[in-house]
Amino acid sequence: MNGRGGGLGERLLRERGRPRWVCESAYSWQLVVLTVCVGAFMGQLDSSIVTITYPGLEQEFDAPLATVQWVSLAYLLVTTALMVTVGHMSDLLGRKLVYLHGFALFTLASAACSLAPSLAALVCFRVVQALGAAMISANSVALVTVAAPRGKLRSALGFQAAGQALGLAVGPTLGGVLVATAGWRCVFWINVPVGVAAMVMGRYLLPPTGERPTGVRFDLPGTLWLASAVAALLGGVSALSGLPVPGWVGAALIVGSAALWWGFVRHEGRAPAPLVPGRLMRDRRIAWGLLGALAGYLVLFGPLVLVPLALVRHTGADEMGVGLLLSPLAAGFALAANAQEAVLPTSWPSRRRCLAGALPALAALAGLAFAAPGRPWLVVWLGLLGLGLGLYTPANNEMVMASVPKEHSGAGGGLINMTRSLGTALGVALVTLAYHLGGGRTWDSVLPPLPVLVLAVGTVLMALSAAAGGRPDAHAAGRRRRIRPS
Repeated sequence: MNGRGGGLGERLLRERGRPRWVCESAYSWQLVVLTVCVGAFMGQLDSSIVTITYPGLEQEFDAPLATVQWVSLAYLLVTTALMVTVGHMSDLLGRKLVYLHGFALFTLASAACSLAPSLAALVCFRVVQALGAAMISANSVALVTVAAPRGKLRSALGFQAAGQALGLAVGPTLGGVLVATAGWRCVFWINVPVGVAAMVMGRYLLPPTGERPTGVRFDLPGTLWLASAVAALLGGVSALSGLPVPGWVGAALIVGSAALWWGFVRHEGRAPAPLVPGRLMRDRRIAWGLLGALAGYLVLFGPLVLVPLALVRHTGADEMGVGLLLSPLAAGFALAANAQEAVLPTSWPSRRRCLAGALPALAALAGLAFAAPGRPWLVVWLGLLGLGLGLYTPANNEMVMASVPKEHSGAGGGLINMTRSLGTALGVALVTLAYHLGGGRTWDSVLPPLPVLVLAVGTVLMALSAAAGGRPDAHAAGRRRRIRPS
């Protein structure tokens, strides 16, 4: 198998350079950003589009909602547990290499999901798909940071955020159209042509990795602690949401999750090369900021589960119409995230910007619980919720990263990505649990109030994290790298 280009294994583990015309182009860095935006778009599209398939999966596989939700939870569990570890692996093996192999794995697993003969097989294929997604997501920010010239990084990362927002906005609508016209399997087939296009773009437009660190070690025990803690937490909540198991199993899993999280924290404090540097978690601003990031994504993804379930089950709505109704949430998020610099005073610090986003989000959830008698009001409140979350999320991320020392900026970004995934998973699991416990409609709303109130609690946590975490930390002030708001 050894030829001019080396053996097959060598070729698969070697990063190839870009064509000369790409390297010499004045737009080479924009081409890198465009390629990464495809991955950002696909990641958010896949997260938001799958929730539309829940009613169809319940019907085809004759499975309870608590089981069907693992089509999302299995995916989120793997991405949450592996995000930081894959980032370390990318530094060693090459970011372009891991990114391209991740897209190949993601695309093949998407095709397998569309052909799944059973719900168990679908969940297994989603696990493989999630591994590919982690390989993509863990590298996106690093690829943009390396490629963008000095002075252009902020705008480059802004384009990447726009790609994520576009995927979130398109997901519910596109998913509703596909499910209503061609069935749930097409939701996964749509990833295949996009994945193939992304691999071709990445091969010719992404730069190979330059200098690579030596002596990088993987914290395998830390990864296992983290994965076990997340799995136990989500499994416990899912068991209480209606799985055909005794109630004590769910309670035991939640207690076990708390013990596993404690073990993870203790291990990280002693590990020579921890997944999460201890000095980051000891910083109060970072800890509160990460709590806010988790709560924000819980509130963002909760309605993507709740609205399809409530409207399809109780009002007879079709998936296409439900997808259109969810569009204002994602559109409001995209609009506020990209336009906040032109709307809010530039002198406002991150703390104030977070509060400016949390308050309208809380008002929107109050409206969804008490004052959404029909679809027009549902659209209004979902749009306002999206606007609030769009104001909150960038400011929250800036607040966290402003508190991270420069030498740990990669770990800080990994923590944010991991926390987002966990928040998304809890948004699916807790809303499903609340719907199981109190899914009947009361008050003057088309949505059941208990799941909406769970999301309102998440919004209160968003505001508390901004109020508590936005204050200066005297112990860390001397060693912190400050970032001024633009």
